[in-house]
Amino acid sequence: MSSQLPAKLQGIVDQFAAAPRELRLPALLGYSRRVPEPPRHLIDSAAFEKVPECQTPFALATELDPDGAVHLHFDAPAEAPTVRGFAGILREGLEGASVEEIQRVPLDFYMDMGLIELVTPLRLRGMEAILARIKSRLKEADAGAA
Repeated sequence: MSSQLPAKLQGIVDQFAAAPRELRLPALLGYSRRVPEPPRHLIDSAAFEKVPECQTPFALATELDPDGAVHLHFDAPAEAPTVRGFAGILREGLEGASVEEIQRVPLDFYMDMGLIELVTPLRLRGMEAILARIKSRLKEADAGAA
């Protein structure tokens, strides 16, 4: 699985995998603080899509540069730090990657991080739904650009 991840995301996965169990939750919560506010022009636009499979009110937008680099934007409440932390991991690990690189990321890449020991199965399904929605949005954008 790990060979399919972009280098930045692989680095994050490796750090979590190597960390003692008791340090993984604080690390995940640390990523929750790294999610920047979404750009104003996206917040009230149709570009911001809700992820209904997520137990938490969560929305995302994707943007493509002319050179094909992907930019991710998330709106996740601070009251949901584990989901917001996962969004921070995705943003840090996938920001600037290509559509093709992101499409190769397995939906359950978090399994190698030891998150299954920290996060409920319902939240994990929501996390998978976030990545699935990103992939779907990028597939649509890529098809529209062709």
